[in-house]
Amino acid sequence: MGKRDFNVEILKEIKERWSPRAFSTEKIDDKDIMGLLEAARYAPSCFNEQPWRFIVAKSDEELDKMRSIIVDSNRVWADNAPVLIMILSKKSFEHNDKENYWHMFDAGTAWGYMSIEGERRGLITHAMGGFKRKKSREIYDIPEDYSILTVVAVGKYGEKDKLPEELKKMEQPGTRKNIQSLTFK
Repeated sequence: MGKRDFNVEILKEIKERWSPRAFSTEKIDDKDIMGLLEAARYAPSCFNEQPWRFIVAKSDEELDKMRSIIVDSNRVWADNAPVLIMILSKKSFEHNDKENYWHMFDAGTAWGYMSIEGERRGLITHAMGGFKRKKSREIYDIPEDYSILTVVAVGKYGEKDKLPEELKKMEQPGTRKNIQSLTFK
């Protein structure tokens, strides 16, 4: 694991979480998948709207379908993940059908909760933007009132040596900017 510096004490799961690409093909228990979704379900949201939606792929047929929308450069590693979860967000409020300007922010918070719960359960998660949104909308018949945000690979850590050389070099936690560069005074 790469060196990371923390200025103050924070949750162990936040400190240890990163986005590996070396996935084991080992199946994941349904209770663990439900745990990730349950954690996401309890994320805060504007007006308690809970705009996030999930499409979970875990059977061979479901995985093949979702893999078909992932770009080749991500399939190199994501094809090993035993679970793929697409995260969507509803663009309008249910109570008044007006535009929800916070839907992606809220769904991102749900993803964050999901990733931390995954770490707590000994799972790795890696969200990716490299997938075909138009094809996703077509093959899953996703209404236009939903944004297609990300596909998350979920599983257990596998063998780094099975990754292509260029990905092996990247297989470590990323560094972070210092707090001073991220805050306005």
